[in-house]
Amino acid sequence: MTPRRSLRVALVALLAAAFGLLTTAPAHAAAYRFWGFYELTNGAWAFAQKGPEQTVPKDGAVDGWRFAVSDANGTSRFPRAVLSFEQVCGSTPAASGKKRVGLVVDYGRPADAADGDTPLAPAATCAVVATDATSLDVLRTMGEVRVEKGLLCGVNGYPASGCGGEVKTVSPEAAAPDAPVTIAAPAATPTASAVAQQGAAQPAQAADHRTSAGTWAAYIAVAVLVLALIGYLYLRSRGARQPR
Repeated sequence: MTPRRSLRVALVALLAAAFGLLTTAPAHAAAYRFWGFYELTNGAWAFAQKGPEQTVPKDGAVDGWRFAVSDANGTSRFPRAVLSFEQVCGSTPAASGKKRVGLVVDYGRPADAADGDTPLAPAATCAVVATDATSLDVLRTMGEVRVEKGLLCGVNGYPASGCGGEVKTVSPEAAAPDAPVTIAAPAATPTASAVAQQGAAQPAQAADHRTSAGTWAAYIAVAVLVLALIGYLYLRSRGARQPR
């Protein structure tokens, strides 16, 4: 075999070995800890097609949020409870000029949290917001929203720090399948008209209280006058009976 042919054979063998290593080595995909944004579609959670600032949900929609760790297998981490619009907003009356949007926020499992963090309990609320409100506006009804560099980093103070950080090692607990949780349906959200009516009722109750107090004061004054008159008549009668 000539030196040139030997060199060609060595190069082919080297390339084949390199290709074999590339195809047999396990692929490495980075994992991240972040908030995911979802929409309830046909009774199931689906990835939102737009960001929360670009999404304007309609009256009757349900938004969902989930804090979790993505793993190398690309496992979807949806909110662990599915609540319909009727379950979340059924007890909240419609308000003129407003819309009702169901909101489900799942703060994740302890395995999803960074070291030292404790997730909040999953919660749901019926957001009564302006008709042009975005999904980010809807989320703000749950509590303070922390946004950094265009990324949603915290909801209602959780987590207190960090934003979409890389997770170098995904624990077996974080990679395990989700278990469903139960989220209680929220109480009715008072509308602006109901609040106004309640505020109007309070002065009326105060006026009734003042009227009642005034009535009792009048009764007491009349009683005092009657007693004074009786005393005057008694003293006058005794004076008339005394000899002069």
